[in-house]
Amino acid sequence: MNNEEIIHRFYRAFQKLDYKTMQDCYRFDVIFSDPAFGLLQSGEPQAMWEMLCTRATGFSLTYGNIKLIDNEYASCEWVASYLFSTSKRPVVNKIKAHIRIVDGKITEHTDQFNLYRWAKQAFGVPGYLFGWTSWMQNKIRHNARMSLTHFMKNN
Repeated sequence: MNNEEIIHRFYRAFQKLDYKTMQDCYRFDVIFSDPAFGLLQSGEPQAMWEMLCTRATGFSLTYGNIKLIDNEYASCEWVASYLFSTSKRPVVNKIKAHIRIVDGKITEHTDQFNLYRWAKQAFGVPGYLFGWTSWMQNKIRHNARMSLTHFMKNN
Protein backbone atom coordinates (compact mmCIF):
# COMPACT_ATOMS: atom_id res chain seq x y z
CA MET A 1 0.00 0.00 0.00
CA ASN A 2 1.48 3.37 -0.98
CA ASN A 3 1.39 6.49 1.20
CA GLU A 4 -1.63 8.04 -0.53
CA GLU A 5 -3.60 4.81 -0.05
CA ILE A 6 -2.71 4.81 3.65
CA ILE A 7 -4.03 8.36 4.00
CA HIS A 8 -7.24 7.37 2.18
CA ARG A 9 -7.57 4.31 4.42
CA PHE A 10 -7.18 6.44 7.57
CA TYR A 11 -9.71 9.12 6.60
CA ARG A 12 -12.24 6.70 5.08
CA ALA A 13 -12.14 4.81 8.39
CA PHE A 14 -12.58 8.12 10.22
CA GLN A 15 -15.64 8.89 8.07
CA LYS A 16 -17.14 5.63 9.39
CA LEU A 17 -15.87 6.27 12.94
CA ASP A 18 -13.88 3.04 12.60
CA TYR A 19 -11.18 3.79 15.16
CA LYS A 20 -9.71 0.27 14.95
CA THR A 21 -8.76 0.76 11.30
CA MET A 22 -7.47 4.25 12.11
CA GLN A 23 -5.32 2.79 14.88
CA ASP A 24 -4.06 0.11 12.49
CA CYS A 25 -2.77 2.86 10.18
CA TYR A 26 -0.50 4.08 12.99
CA ARG A 27 2.79 2.57 14.06
CA PHE A 28 2.64 1.59 17.76
CA ASP A 29 4.97 4.47 18.73
CA VAL A 30 3.28 7.20 16.66
CA ILE A 31 3.60 10.80 17.80
CA PHE A 32 0.55 13.06 17.38
CA SER A 33 -0.06 16.72 18.12
CA ASP A 34 -2.81 19.26 17.65
CA PRO A 35 -3.87 22.56 19.27
CA ALA A 36 -6.44 20.92 21.58
CA PHE A 37 -4.61 17.87 22.91
CA GLY A 38 -1.01 19.01 22.50
CA LEU A 39 1.64 16.31 22.13
CA LEU A 40 0.41 12.71 22.43
CA GLN A 41 2.54 9.55 22.42
CA SER A 42 2.86 6.10 24.04
CA GLY A 43 -0.59 4.87 22.99
CA GLU A 44 -2.33 8.20 23.64
CA PRO A 45 -2.98 8.97 19.94
CA GLN A 46 -4.69 5.61 19.43
CA ALA A 47 -6.80 6.13 22.57
CA MET A 48 -7.71 9.67 21.47
CA TRP A 49 -9.17 8.43 18.18
CA GLU A 50 -11.11 5.71 20.00
CA MET A 51 -12.47 8.28 22.46
CA LEU A 52 -13.43 10.77 19.74
CA CYS A 53 -15.03 8.12 17.52
CA THR A 54 -17.05 6.47 20.29
CA ARG A 55 -18.30 9.82 21.60
CA ALA A 56 -19.04 11.44 18.23
CA THR A 57 -22.52 12.89 17.72
CA GLY A 58 -23.83 14.39 14.47
CA PHE A 59 -20.49 13.56 12.89
CA SER A 60 -19.45 13.89 9.26
CA LEU A 61 -16.05 14.28 7.64
CA THR A 62 -14.69 15.26 4.27
CA TYR A 63 -11.05 15.21 3.22
CA GLY A 64 -8.93 15.91 0.19
CA ASN A 65 -6.07 17.91 -1.28
CA ILE A 66 -3.59 15.13 -0.45
CA LYS A 67 -0.05 16.23 -1.27
CA LEU A 68 2.82 13.77 -1.26
CA ILE A 69 5.83 15.89 -0.36
CA ASP A 70 8.45 13.15 -0.61
CA ASN A 71 8.66 9.41 0.06
CA GLU A 72 7.76 9.87 3.76
CA TYR A 73 5.92 13.17 4.22
CA ALA A 74 2.46 14.17 3.08
CA SER A 75 -0.27 16.63 3.92
CA CYS A 76 -4.00 16.75 3.45
CA GLU A 77 -6.96 18.87 4.43
CA TRP A 78 -10.02 17.61 6.25
CA VAL A 79 -13.18 19.07 7.71
CA ALA A 80 -15.01 17.53 10.65
CA SER A 81 -18.57 18.55 11.48
CA TYR A 82 -20.03 17.42 14.80
CA LEU A 83 -21.78 18.44 17.99
CA PHE A 84 -19.26 19.31 20.69
CA SER A 85 -19.93 16.88 23.54
CA THR A 86 -19.75 19.41 26.38
CA SER A 87 -21.95 22.18 24.96
CA LYS A 88 -23.90 20.26 22.27
CA ARG A 89 -23.08 23.16 19.94
CA PRO A 90 -22.32 22.46 16.25
CA VAL A 91 -18.69 22.71 15.22
CA VAL A 92 -17.18 22.71 11.73
CA ASN A 93 -13.44 22.32 12.15
CA LYS A 94 -11.16 22.88 9.14
CA ILE A 95 -7.86 21.08 9.63
CA LYS A 96 -4.57 20.66 7.79
CA ALA A 97 -2.79 17.40 8.57
CA HIS A 98 0.94 16.82 8.22
CA ILE A 99 1.75 13.12 8.17
CA ARG A 100 4.92 11.06 8.08
CA ILE A 101 4.66 7.47 6.87
CA VAL A 102 7.46 4.93 7.26
CA ASP A 103 7.19 1.30 6.13
CA GLY A 104 3.44 1.56 5.53
CA LYS A 105 2.52 3.06 8.92
CA ILE A 106 1.91 6.63 10.10
CA THR A 107 4.72 7.54 12.52
CA GLU A 108 4.02 11.28 12.97
CA HIS A 109 0.71 13.11 12.63
CA THR A 110 0.22 16.82 13.30
CA ASP A 111 -3.15 18.51 12.86
CA GLN A 112 -3.26 22.29 12.54
CA PHE A 113 -6.39 24.36 13.08
CA ASN A 114 -7.41 27.70 14.56
CA LEU A 115 -8.22 27.01 18.21
CA TYR A 116 -9.95 30.38 18.61
CA ARG A 117 -12.28 29.66 15.68
CA TRP A 118 -13.00 26.25 17.23
CA ALA A 119 -13.65 27.79 20.69
CA LYS A 120 -16.13 30.32 19.26
CA GLN A 121 -18.16 27.47 17.76
CA ALA A 122 -17.83 25.06 20.69
CA PHE A 123 -18.56 27.56 23.48
CA GLY A 124 -20.52 30.40 21.84
CA VAL A 125 -20.19 33.80 23.53
CA PRO A 126 -17.56 32.74 26.10
CA GLY A 127 -15.49 31.26 23.28
CA TYR A 128 -15.89 34.45 21.24
CA LEU A 129 -14.90 36.67 24.15
CA PHE A 130 -12.11 34.57 25.68
CA GLY A 131 -11.18 31.84 23.17
CA TRP A 132 -8.23 33.85 21.89
CA THR A 133 -6.66 34.11 25.37
CA SER A 134 -3.91 31.81 26.56
CA TRP A 135 -5.97 31.22 29.73
CA MET A 136 -8.90 29.70 27.80
CA GLN A 137 -6.72 27.87 25.30
CA ASN A 138 -4.74 26.32 28.16
CA LYS A 139 -8.03 25.35 29.84
CA ILE A 140 -9.22 23.70 26.60
CA ARG A 141 -5.94 21.74 26.41
CA HIS A 142 -6.12 20.77 30.08
CA ASN A 143 -9.72 19.56 29.74
CA ALA A 144 -8.91 17.59 26.57
CA ARG A 145 -5.96 15.88 28.27
CA MET A 146 -7.98 15.13 31.42
CA SER A 147 -10.77 13.65 29.33
CA LEU A 148 -8.27 11.44 27.49
CA THR A 149 -6.59 10.36 30.74
CA HIS A 150 -9.96 9.45 32.24
CA PHE A 151 -10.93 7.56 29.07
CA MET A 152 -7.68 5.61 29.06
CA LYS A 153 -8.07 4.62 32.73
CA ASN A 154 -11.60 3.33 32.15
CA ASN A 155 -11.07 1.48 28.85
